[in-house]
Amino acid sequence: MKAFYKKLIVLVLPIAFQNLMISLVSAADAVMLGKLSQDMLSAVSLAAQVTFVHSLFLSALTIGMTILVAQYWGNGNKCAVEKITAHVMLISGIISVIFFIASSFFPQALMRMFTTDDVLIRFGSSYLRIVGVSCLLSGISQVYLCAMKNSGKAFRSMVISSTAVVLNILFNAVFIFGLAGFTAMGIAGAAFATVLCRCVELLWAFSESLGKDRIRLRFMYIFRNDKNLTNGFWRYTAPVLGNELVWGCGFTMYSVIMGHLGSDAVAANSLVNIVKNLVVCFCIGIGNGGGIIIGNELGHKDLGLARKDGDTLLRLSVISGVITGLILPVVSPLIIQVTKLSMQAQGYFKWMSILCACYMVGKSVNSALVAGIFCAGGDSKFGLICDSITMWLVTVPLGFTAAFILHWPIVAVFAIINMDEIIKLPAVLIHYKKYKWVQNLT
Repeated sequence: MKAFYKKLIVLVLPIAFQNLMISLVSAADAVMLGKLSQDMLSAVSLAAQVTFVHSLFLSALTIGMTILVAQYWGNGNKCAVEKITAHVMLISGIISVIFFIASSFFPQALMRMFTTDDVLIRFGSSYLRIVGVSCLLSGISQVYLCAMKNSGKAFRSMVISSTAVVLNILFNAVFIFGLAGFTAMGIAGAAFATVLCRCVELLWAFSESLGKDRIRLRFMYIFRNDKNLTNGFWRYTAPVLGNELVWGCGFTMYSVIMGHLGSDAVAANSLVNIVKNLVVCFCIGIGNGGGIIIGNELGHKDLGLARKDGDTLLRLSVISGVITGLILPVVSPLIIQVTKLSMQAQGYFKWMSILCACYMVGKSVNSALVAGIFCAGGDSKFGLICDSITMWLVTVPLGFTAAFILHWPIVAVFAIINMDEIIKLPAVLIHYKKYKWVQNLT
């Protein structure tokens, strides 16, 4: 048990810190742009849904990559790890080019999907035209950082990502407000800062790959794939990709619903999601770190140990969910003090924060089990089925009905579209206890 906790801490702290630093970028954007105007804050929150969908593809690819890399690294097959990394890099690059073209050349069409407000469309379009370049950069860097995390270099991966985030926040201040002699760029400055920090992250990740005993991107593997490995990758990744898109597009539909309820609703919803992402980082770290450990154990064929450690991980996820649920209402008032929200938006934000705190245990447990433990054992289809039912058959239709047919209050609509984590929790726990995820994939 002590060995498990020791390994978990070594993985969870870097991953949680890395997620925290990434969330701080959104928080910095919100605080800095919120000081200029609520419309800028609202516009960026909607425009960011495009990069969010791009991140869903990257997340699915890296989760699928982790399923195999963790187990192959666990049994010492470095060659297989490099072949998988090369294949994922190719797919990620193709997807990133598509998002770059859409964001850079058709930003207004994308913004009109989320809102009919001309001011928000104008601000959001200026952001997307620039930030689209970051899709090309992150599509490469995130794949390699994932390979590092799964090959014993989680701390190094954290240092790279965290440094890029710190630079992003500094660049935000410089380009948004025009510090150090630069011209104030406002909302475009936030996008430019994102592109610059992604450049730093990519160059650093590339230099790291040149070191001794590192996982390297070998170009001969990109176009000469090992069919057994790539078939195995897609067998486990396709359900994850479906799950990410089902969940992520459902979450994006929540933004569409809120985006058509006015700038106050958009601003409050944006801020509460930022605060939630800040406090939930440790919960996500437990899921990701635990998934890597259990994947290694399954690769070693230590099935009994993996099952025992999975039970421990479940208990830890409940505890972390309770703690983060208590922290969220404490942190939320600080955000109000540093942004220019209308009184109406402030009222929405306070109630939304309380509602988010109530479902934090569900979020924590689902992250640890569905995204961590189940995927570690190749059980990636359950998440797709679960999210498809809870989001697309329950919360999204109910959200649209409550908002546009019944015309319920905005806080009530928010409560409905955030019930998915609680609704699916019983099914997730029942599925976990069947232990179908306890299997060796290599």
